[in-house]
Amino acid sequence: MALSEQIIKTVTFPDRELLEAVQPLPEGMRAAVWDLENKPEDVALDEIDAVVLPYMGAKHLDALATAPKLKLVHTQTTGYDGVPQAVGEEVAVASAAGVHAASTAELAVALILASLRGIDTAVKDQAQSRWNPQRWLSLADRKVLLVGVGGIGREIAKRLEPFEVELTRVGSTARDDDGGHVHGVDELVELAGKTEVLVVITPLSKATHQLINEEVLAAMPDGALVVNVARGAVVDSDALTAEVVSGRLRAALDVFDPEPIPEDHPLWKAEGALITPHNGGNTSAFSPRIVKLLKSQFGKLADGQSPENLVRPGPFA
Repeated sequence: MALSEQIIKTVTFPDRELLEAVQPLPEGMRAAVWDLENKPEDVALDEIDAVVLPYMGAKHLDALATAPKLKLVHTQTTGYDGVPQAVGEEVAVASAAGVHAASTAELAVALILASLRGIDTAVKDQAQSRWNPQRWLSLADRKVLLVGVGGIGREIAKRLEPFEVELTRVGSTARDDDGGHVHGVDELVELAGKTEVLVVITPLSKATHQLINEEVLAAMPDGALVVNVARGAVVDSDALTAEVVSGRLRAALDVFDPEPIPEDHPLWKAEGALITPHNGGNTSAFSPRIVKLLKSQFGKLADGQSPENLVRPGPFA
């Protein structure tokens, strides 16, 4: 949508490094620093039109309500859970969809391979100077169920193709696209019964909260692997923990509910668990891609156009 005038004139960034990386801003637009933990630097709260959130800044979202003229909040993550709820309906919310796709897809495949091929076990054996050859599962010929067919889901599917897997995809509703058939979430339990590797990459929303629940997990065959690179709460943490601790299922997790995982949580010591600390998009590919996106977004805003990746339009409706 094109607006009759430029409505975003003052933008805050969570740190000076990002602010300087996106320079120069378009004419008529100025930048300031606001990390949401402290007061904004060199700008009054009632002057702020747009806020770029800290990379993982959800815990400080309540500060957004103190900017009375806020029109746009931009995340640095693909996920935006909690952001629309932290601001009024009149405030637009844009995500960094696409920025983390390559890195998160890389980690999804890495977690699958590491778990199936016993790399985590090999690391533990190495620490004990123990030579421990075993026959592990290959990724080749595995029946993989991919839950989520958005940008990152497409990148995961693309990277799985050379591994000769039998891939089944699940979206919110059944349909066909360029990649073939997409099953609906109403088929999850039935599909889980034939799944050896379940990969979760759907956004977190009311509809997807604990989408991978006790019933879905119970339907999976013994020894199956659950990989979550989406949001922790898309999976029922208690149900998954029970299955993994019992030894019936394995899990390779970049996300969990809650985060960080409590120190005394049984998953830390579960033999079938492989855990990374929410590192999916946190790679060298992130900085240049987020800078490129933000430059494009501010260019559009300066021209009176709507930014990309709007998950709530606000004044751009």
